[in-house]
Amino acid sequence: MSTEEAHDDHGHHLPAVQDWPRGFGEASWWPFVTAVGGAGIYAGAGLYVMGQDGIVGQTAGPAVFVGSIFLFLAGLYGWLYHAFVSHFWSRDASQKSASKLRWGMIAFLGSELGTFGALFAYYFFIRAGTWPPQELPHLTGSLVLANTAILIVSSLTLHWAHVAIREENHRNFVLGLAVTLLLGVIFIGGQVYEYYEFIVHSNFSITDGIFGSAFYGLTGLHGLHVSLGAVLLGIVFVRALRGQYSAERHVSVSTASMYWHFVDVVWIFLVVVLYVGAEVGA
Repeated sequence: MSTEEAHDDHGHHLPAVQDWPRGFGEASWWPFVTAVGGAGIYAGAGLYVMGQDGIVGQTAGPAVFVGSIFLFLAGLYGWLYHAFVSHFWSRDASQKSASKLRWGMIAFLGSELGTFGALFAYYFFIRAGTWPPQELPHLTGSLVLANTAILIVSSLTLHWAHVAIREENHRNFVLGLAVTLLLGVIFIGGQVYEYYEFIVHSNFSITDGIFGSAFYGLTGLHGLHVSLGAVLLGIVFVRALRGQYSAERHVSVSTASMYWHFVDVVWIFLVVVLYVGAEVGA
C-alpha cells in the first residue's frame, strides 16, 4: 500500500505522526481535543459559580461552557469517525479488534462512574447532616415518573434493535433505533420542562442552597450524558440507514448500547437516591 493510500483520512484527521492501530487514536489529536472540551465543561461550571460571587465576569462561565461543549462534540466526532466510519468496509473486523473497542468503552464507563460518584458523595455528605437543609419542592411528581418510564422503555427498544441486527433483521434494527432515539429526545425535553417548572413555578434553582447545587449538578450531568448518548445513537442510526451494519459488523452498536444502558441505570439510581431519598424524612 502506498504512503498516500495509508494516510487517506478523507480530510477529517488532525496532524498526527502515525495512527496505529487505525481509529484507536494513539497518535491522533482527537482524544486530546475531546479531553480538553470535557475539562472545559467543568471549568465553565466553576467560572459560573465564581461569577455569581463577582470573582469573574458573569458571562465568562456560560461562554466557556458553551464553547467547551462544541469543542468536546467536535473532538468526539473526529474520534468516532476514525474509530468506526473511515475505511469501514476495508478494516479488519476480527473478534480481537471488536474486543478492544468494547473494553475501551468499559474503561470509559468506569471513569464515568468516578465522575458521578464524586457528585453522589457530595449529596450523601449533605444528606447525612440536618435534613432537610432548606425548603424542598415536590420532587416525585408524575413528570419524573414518566421520564423514568420513557428511559427504561428506550433501553428495551435499543436491546431489541441490537438483537435484530445480530439476526440480520435490518428492518427491525432501524425501527428499534428510531424509536430509541425518539424516546431519548422526549426524555431530554421532559428534563428541560422539569427545570422550567422548578425554576419558574417553584423558585428552585441551582443557586438555591446546597441541595439545589447537588440536585442540578447530578441531574444536569446526567442530562448531558443522555444528550451525548442521543448524538451517538443518531450517528448509529444514520449509518444503519446506509446499510453499514450486519451480524458480523456491529461493534459500534454494541458500544453505543453499553453507554445508553449505563445512563439508564444511573438515572434509576438517581431517582431512588435523589428524588425519593430527598423527600424521605423531609
